[in-house]
Amino acid sequence: MKDIEKIEKALIVIDMVNGFVKEGAMADPYIAHIIPEIQRLTKSFIKDGEGVFFVKDTHEKDCAEFKKFPKHCIKGTNEAELVDELKPYERYATRVYEKNSTSVLFAPGFMKDIGKMKNLKEIVGVGCCSDICVLNAFVPLINYFDEENKNVKIVVPQNGIETYHAPYHDRDLHNEMALKLMKQAGVQIVKTYK
Repeated sequence: MKDIEKIEKALIVIDMVNGFVKEGAMADPYIAHIIPEIQRLTKSFIKDGEGVFFVKDTHEKDCAEFKKFPKHCIKGTNEAELVDELKPYERYATRVYEKNSTSVLFAPGFMKDIGKMKNLKEIVGVGCCSDICVLNAFVPLINYFDEENKNVKIVVPQNGIETYHAPYHDRDLHNEMALKLMKQAGVQIVKTYK
């Protein structure tokens, strides 16, 4: 794995934790269908010595976010851990971030690390939920790179993102909206990466 300053390509895996995929109030087992694609990309980035970054939704028991969403992914519980299929790769990650909001940009150390990546040319973004934490990661990152006049391409493969379905939250509609908003902001949307 390259030093963070030398990374040219980075895979950022958003919230592929048990609390969104396998158990708890916010879990939707359908999201698991993207795990094989995320495994493939993770293996490829590790093999190529490029950056792999895992983001884990991790909340305190009295988190302010729980006024908007049911309690989920509480620090120290299984819900806040990567799904078993991705857990073996965690030790090879360049960094692992725990976030207490819907945006990784505010996770301790994340933006500092982004700033260190002087050779960064491309980010590939995958994970869940497409219309919440994925959208709140990659649209602001596009804005950051524009502000800093950095030419960094952000690519989101459709087969590597997903969201949940609920009576008040139609999966297909919210995925479509998220993809449109990301594309409009300058994120490159592809069916699959490589």
